[in-house]
Amino acid sequence: MPMNIRIAREELLTGLQRVQGVVEKRNTMPILSHVLLEAKPEGIEVVATDLELAVRGLYKATVIEPGAITLSARKLFEIVKELPAGDIELVAGENAWVTIRAGKSQFKIVGLPGTDYPALPTIEREGLTPLSAEGLTDLIRKTLFAAGDNDARYILNGLLVVLTTSGQKTTLRLVGTDGHRLAMAEQEVGQTGGKGTPQEIKAIIPKKAAHEMRRLLEEGDDSEPLIGFAKNLMIFRKSGFLLTARLMEGTYPNYQQVIPKENGKRIVVRRQELEQALRRVSVLSREKAHAVKVTFAPGTMTLFSSSPEYGEAVEELPAHYSGEPLSSGFNARYLLDVLGVMDGEAVSLQMETPLSPCLIQERESPGFKCVVMPIKI
Repeated sequence: MPMNIRIAREELLTGLQRVQGVVEKRNTMPILSHVLLEAKPEGIEVVATDLELAVRGLYKATVIEPGAITLSARKLFEIVKELPAGDIELVAGENAWVTIRAGKSQFKIVGLPGTDYPALPTIEREGLTPLSAEGLTDLIRKTLFAAGDNDARYILNGLLVVLTTSGQKTTLRLVGTDGHRLAMAEQEVGQTGGKGTPQEIKAIIPKKAAHEMRRLLEEGDDSEPLIGFAKNLMIFRKSGFLLTARLMEGTYPNYQQVIPKENGKRIVVRRQELEQALRRVSVLSREKAHAVKVTFAPGTMTLFSSSPEYGEAVEELPAHYSGEPLSSGFNARYLLDVLGVMDGEAVSLQMETPLSPCLIQERESPGFKCVVMPIKI
C-alpha cells in the first residue's frame, strides 16, 4: 500500500522512542518487532504491541498520500536518531520497500505490509478517571520494585491496582510483591465530580505496563493522565497517547494479611545513615543471600555481616529504641530497595519476633507501607 509523508525529525523520534520498550524483543512473530506507521489525513499514527501491551500516538505530519506500513522498530529508531534536524520524507512503494530521505541522506529499508499487523483492541473514549500525574508516578515508583521478575507464580509479576471512588474523591492503591517483600502505596489522586455510589475496581496489570506508564509520566508535560478499565483491559491515556494493557488473570495474594499490625518492637533511624551503613556492611555479606544481621538494642541498631572467604563487617547506628534487644537477618538488597524509594529523613522498622515480617514506614508518606521477610542467618 503506497504511502508518502513528510515529518519533522524530532516528532518522529519522539514517537519511535515511546514505543521501543513495548516492541517484542524475542522474535516469536517477526511483525511484533516492527512498528506500524499509519498515515491519516490528521497526521501519522505510530503503533506498537507485544499482544499484551499496545501503545499508539498521533504525531503532526504532512500526509501527501495516506497508507500504512510496518518497519523494524529498532532499525528505524537507529536511523532517525542519526539523522540531522529537519524534515524527513518517508515513501512506501512496491513490496513494502520504504525510502527514507533527509537532507543528503537516503535509506531504503524493507518492511511488512500494514495489513499484516495485529488488530489493536477498540477503545471506548468514555469512563476514564483523571489522575494527578505526580501522584501516579510516585505510587508506581514506590511499588514497582517489589513486584516479581519472571516469578514462577505468574500473578506476582504484576501490580495490583485498586481504584476507589467514593463521594468526592478518588483513591488509588498499588501493591507489588514477590513473596519475599511487599510494597503498598495509596493516595488520593483526584476529585470526582460524581455523587454516585462508592465504587471499587481491582485489576492486576503487567509490570511492563506500569513501567511504560512511568516512562510516559516522566516526560513531564502538564497534561493530566486518564485511567480506566474495560472487560479485560487497562486503558491509560495521556496527551494524545494511548496505552492499553491486557489484565492478568488470577487471584492476587491477600496482602492485607501480610502487613503486620503496628504493635511490634519499633526502632527509628536516619534513613541515609542506614542506607550507607547497609551498603558498606553488605560488601562482606554472602554473595547470593546478601545476608546482614540486624540488631535492635536500646539507643542503637547494629549491622553485621560475614563471609567464610573474606571476613566480617560490623557497624553501629544511633537509633530511637527502648524495647528488649532483638536480632534478625535480612537480605540487604531488599532493605536498600525500600530505602531507595523513600524520601523522608527518618525511617521506622518494626517487628514482633526475630522471624516475623518487618514493617518499614516513614512519617512523610502515611499511605506507604513496606514489608520485608527476614531470613535465617
